Amino acid sequence: MDFSQKPKATRFSAILLVTAVLVSLFAAVLGYSLGYSVITDKISDLQNQISTLQEKILNLQSTQNIKNENNTYFLGENISLSQLYEHVKDSVVVVQGVIVEGYDFWGRPIYSGVQGSGFVSNLTGQFVIITNYHVVQSAFNITVTFTDGDAYEANVTGSDLYADLAVLSAQAPQYEYKPLKIISSSTLKVGDPVIAVGTPLGLSGSMTSGIVSALGRTVSVSWSNYAIADCIQTTAPINPGNSGGPLLNYQGEVVGITSYTAITSQGVAAQGLGLAIPSSTILREIEALVKNGSYDSHPWLGISGTDMNFEMAQSMNTNITYGVLIAQITSGGPADKAGLQKDDIIIGINATSITARIRGMDDLSTFLEEYTSPNQTINVIIVRGSKTITLPVTLGRRPT
Repeated sequence: MDFSQKPKATRFSAILLVTAVLVSLFAAVLGYSLGYSVITDKISDLQNQISTLQEKILNLQSTQNIKNENNTYFLGENISLSQLYEHVKDSVVVVQGVIVEGYDFWGRPIYSGVQGSGFVSNLTGQFVIITNYHVVQSAFNITVTFTDGDAYEANVTGSDLYADLAVLSAQAPQYEYKPLKIISSSTLKVGDPVIAVGTPLGLSGSMTSGIVSALGRTVSVSWSNYAIADCIQTTAPINPGNSGGPLLNYQGEVVGITSYTAITSQGVAAQGLGLAIPSSTILREIEALVKNGSYDSHPWLGISGTDMNFEMAQSMNTNITYGVLIAQITSGGPADKAGLQKDDIIIGINATSITARIRGMDDLSTFLEEYTSPNQTINVIIVRGSKTITLPVTLGRRPT
């Protein structure tokens, strides 16, 4: 036998084994390198994503800082009402006066004190104090008291009983006047937070808070045959003495004038249901009140009516359950001249490219006050019997 060939075979097998091991090691190293490369790429992607998130966070923080610079009062994640109060309190005043409440048996006058609130404005380049008309109605010996306790004589220089607005001038030094910014109440939405600052029940410097609970309310008042239109309804508590004070947003801007507490049919004050004159009314009237002492541009349709409902629709044999049912038309007034009739149902108005669905007197009064003016021709959409008719009506100026 030839045993000399066996070692060669063994060496060849060893070489093959070493080669296989080296190949395996190379494959492992190659696989590791490829895997490492993939993992490195993923880590790089994650780092890029983290950098992007950090940049977004910085942008959000910058935006928050901008909001703070615009005087939204934050404390951490919460609104700081105390800082907001400090910002506005020196602009709110106590308004006091005297009225003749009646006469005794011998005809001597019986005097009574009145009290409300007001706030400083500089919309026209002249410092004035804005308050409600009903606060100073028929009052004399009027004074305004600032937060430092200093009181000064004041006079009514302009008023509008239809909007329940009055403007006062006071014999106060200029340093006392710290005007509030007034913005349009058209920016308000139901649910927006608001605060009221004033003198409820004689407690000066009081602040209450709440939300806007409704918009476009109409309020009937004792001193006028015409309702106050477009009022703001709020849950911020309003009590006697609050009248004339500012209703503010969380930037410290005036959006209304706190004016009334809703009263039930039993004469009881409703809880959590206050009403305010909208700041859009101030912006519309302030220049005339300061310069002329009055405002005479309220539009006039010349009707009285009531809100439609399901029961009324059934009794009238109509399927119209919304709108204003005309109960009375003023002879010779705009509606009379345009051909509107008693028992017509007003369901819409078109004016200056705005068409509004009229659901009731709130909508009608608010639309006329906000979007129309005397001598303007509007299209009134009515239902008369089974027909829908559009009539052009030229509005008048509300009689004084």
